[in-house]
Amino acid sequence: MLLPPAAMKPSFPKPTPSAIALLLLPLALLAFIFLFLYPNEFELQHSLTTASCRTSTVANFVDPVTRKPDFRLLIGILTLPDRYERRNLVRLAYSLQTNLTAHVDVRFVFCNITAEEHQVLVALEIMQYDDIIILNCPENMDGGKTYAYFSSLPQILNGTNGGGDPPYDYVMKTDDDTYFRLHNLAESLRSKPREDLYYGFLNPCNNPSLPRRYMSGMGYVLSWDLVEWIATSEIARNRTAGPEDSVTGAWLRDGNRGKNRFDMNPAMYDILDQNRVNCFRHAFVPDTIAVHKLKDQKKWATTLKYFNVTDHLKPSKLYHIP
Repeated sequence: MLLPPAAMKPSFPKPTPSAIALLLLPLALLAFIFLFLYPNEFELQHSLTTASCRTSTVANFVDPVTRKPDFRLLIGILTLPDRYERRNLVRLAYSLQTNLTAHVDVRFVFCNITAEEHQVLVALEIMQYDDIIILNCPENMDGGKTYAYFSSLPQILNGTNGGGDPPYDYVMKTDDDTYFRLHNLAESLRSKPREDLYYGFLNPCNNPSLPRRYMSGMGYVLSWDLVEWIATSEIARNRTAGPEDSVTGAWLRDGNRGKNRFDMNPAMYDILDQNRVNCFRHAFVPDTIAVHKLKDQKKWATTLKYFNVTDHLKPSKLYHIP
């Protein structure tokens, strides 16, 4: 017998009031949380996202900013192409001196390289370190190399710093048997004039009354304006041969230049040899700027040990150095 359509519908028990309350309670709790505890949930998420973007933008803007150096110094070490071992030692000694307040570039300076083996090996150095300047002159010590060095720099370097500024504030000439402590050097130069400066160890040191004194070739600094003057001066061009340090002093004296002279004795000196102390040779002192006459590895090691250069050597099972 067929049942009427109404009889075919399934029948469900009518929910009780307590069951309805149990079903609605979680929904009511969720509504309370969103409406009363977090009424601005979407705005909060948006504000947090915006703040995060702003923080990221500020951090990206600030991080690349570095402190402007107090000054820029070029250290030119006049040496010979075949002195590979000495260059490697000197390069290490300077590369470990970091966190300076000044921008310091160290370059090794040769004249023309004529031997084929040195052309190849020096080219490898340049490819690896890019710290060599080769001048257009025959290799020599006191036959005009220092003049070629100073007089070539404006043509080589002008325009490399951008904005029309001089590439360096100061230029040093030194040798590969001198060790400069760059932190002390930078601190010493920081307050010095940027023009007409002639800085170093005034020689001879045992007779300050002599009128023809000059800065020792162990290492002396000229301000950039003096380097530019040397490049165009007939006084310098007409006298290039002779002991290079005294010749440089003669240029400045005859040209009435380098009036801002700074004698850094006793902070610059020769290493003590057989306890023969004099006005230019004495024991190490803590405020040393430069030590000269480091003619062999033992003297270099003695100097570097006194100034605690290797104190930051990290311990390792791979080596044992007392």
